[in-house]
Amino acid sequence: MIDLIAYRDLAAKLFADMHYFSFDGVGITRASYGRGESAAADYLREFAQSEGLVVEADRAANLVFRFPETPAENPVIWMGSHMDSVPQGGNFDGMAGVLAGLLCLVARRRAGIGGNLEVIAFRGEESAWFGKAYVGSSALLGKLSEADLALKRREADETLGDCMQALGADMAAIREGERLFDTAHVKTYLELHIEQGPVMVARDLPVAVVSSIRGNFRHNRIVCEGEPGHSGVVPRWLRHDAMFAVSDLIMRLDEHWRVLLERGTDLVVTAGIVGTDPADHAISRIPGRVFFSLEARSRSTDTLEAFYQLVHAECSAIEHERGVKFAFDRRVLSAPATMNPHVCDTLSAACAARELAFDVIPSGAGHDAALMANAGIPAGMVFVRNQHGSHNPREAMELDDFMQGVQVLSDALGPLDA
Repeated sequence: MIDLIAYRDLAAKLFADMHYFSFDGVGITRASYGRGESAAADYLREFAQSEGLVVEADRAANLVFRFPETPAENPVIWMGSHMDSVPQGGNFDGMAGVLAGLLCLVARRRAGIGGNLEVIAFRGEESAWFGKAYVGSSALLGKLSEADLALKRREADETLGDCMQALGADMAAIREGERLFDTAHVKTYLELHIEQGPVMVARDLPVAVVSSIRGNFRHNRIVCEGEPGHSGVVPRWLRHDAMFAVSDLIMRLDEHWRVLLERGTDLVVTAGIVGTDPADHAISRIPGRVFFSLEARSRSTDTLEAFYQLVHAECSAIEHERGVKFAFDRRVLSAPATMNPHVCDTLSAACAARELAFDVIPSGAGHDAALMANAGIPAGMVFVRNQHGSHNPREAMELDDFMQGVQVLSDALGPLDA
């Protein structure tokens, strides 16, 4: 059995190098299909080739790393995660999974052990840049629509399709919805990821095995149209205040959420963006237009759909009561996923054999593993403990915990490749 803990110093160097060229002065920024993500890809390519590995870009511009001796027709285990980050994020979200896979490849290469292992480094997993998550894995599975490809990069005029084409993606096939790889070629998908919440830290668990992944619905931009006016002269009964209408909606949805939680329903709800137009907002102006985002996540598709109907019912009621109008952009959906029981059991057995404190827990955040699982590929995930949450510069995964997680993945490869 290969000792991955011995590769701690190499892991530290790789993370330090990633931090060096991804640091934006506040946190880590690796823009999806942009400069930061491509810089990471170039670095990983150069490192892997220096270790004697083959590196290829797939038809969606993701990177695939493999042993040169592995026959191309062999069914393989995929291990990986994503290269991009949110703006001013942390150094470990996504990249920890990519480096975990590369360490497993490098350790086997140096030991003279091959195997049916490939590592995939996905592009575009984060929704922060185009309002669409899992772009690289969705493209591979033929699940990007024309509406997806027309999405504009935040604060820029270039579309997702333009950015993908510039990096060599097969846009003709992607626009046709063609599946860009044979799912039968991948017999298992494994992903290491930092936990992005506080559960493992609170329970003192260095690693965990993921049982399922929440799906979600999102609206990147909902607009509430009211009527602007002078704040001092329009009484409440004659107002059509878009800000109070949006506030009313959010509080009503919060109450529905509370009741559903009391009934044992799995659900989280977030309005992460709320604003008025800076060109016309003022302290003394009744807001005539307010825009906001809305997201709900659950492990149940039925729960998501039922809550979505509640959203529209409350919008209709508020429109009538306050004389406003809600306009929704396109709903973006991601399906929940269940990890493969055999893969979960194998990962759990690897944890137990190392006498690691662990548990089997669900993931509230989304991951590329969800798309692989829903495409029929047996998938499993290992979480690594991480302080201060994620999507912020204070991500603080301990390297010793990371190495334990990498060791668990490595130990599971033998049974899963049997």
